[in-house]
Amino acid sequence: MALPLDPAEVRVVGALAEKALATPDYYPMSLNALVAACNQKTGRDPVMDLSESEVARALDGLTRRGLAGTTSGAGSRVAKYRHLLDHRFELDAPEIAALAVLLLRGPQTVGEVKGRTGRLYAFESLEEAEAAVRRLGERDEPLVVELPVQPGRKEPRFAHLLGGMPEVEETDPVAAESPAMRAARAEGDRIAMLEERVEALEGELGDLRDAFERFRQQFE
Repeated sequence: MALPLDPAEVRVVGALAEKALATPDYYPMSLNALVAACNQKTGRDPVMDLSESEVARALDGLTRRGLAGTTSGAGSRVAKYRHLLDHRFELDAPEIAALAVLLLRGPQTVGEVKGRTGRLYAFESLEEAEAAVRRLGERDEPLVVELPVQPGRKEPRFAHLLGGMPEVEETDPVAAESPAMRAARAEGDRIAMLEERVEALEGELGDLRDAFERFRQQFE
């Protein structure tokens, strides 16, 4: 891509990719529904508060790059928006699901990608999820890069490249975890698992809200 996407464009195309797989019956999306999807409090890192005009500008930028487009349904006066990642980069559903998680949540391990794509695409194994992520990074035009393994962790993280090369925090490679740090990390992992379950439930609630918004707009 000639120019990297800005944070708003990354969020918008990520939200479109997510909803295309998670709620296909209510996709493409109206501008109002897309703003709500971009500003969700769960499944987003960082949480953003984009205005309607900011989302509209991001859509214009994505359209110029061939990453988003519009469509209109029968009898609807409201413009609907969709991503074109599959056409622009010739991606399949597993690759779009993995890329959507990276776009919406930032760098992730393969395990995190697998655990956070359940509503988008059901990877049957870590190996299948890793294969999708690796394909994204082994293209002539790579969309994903593998980051250095962080101290205290075994698995590398992967980051998308649509916004340019991510900044890598410099860390002390000889730093060792103390028992207290290991205990804190274990507790953090346990809490993260619980948060994932809560996020999944809140995501389903968000999908229901999107569905209601689409239903309401049919009568506008």
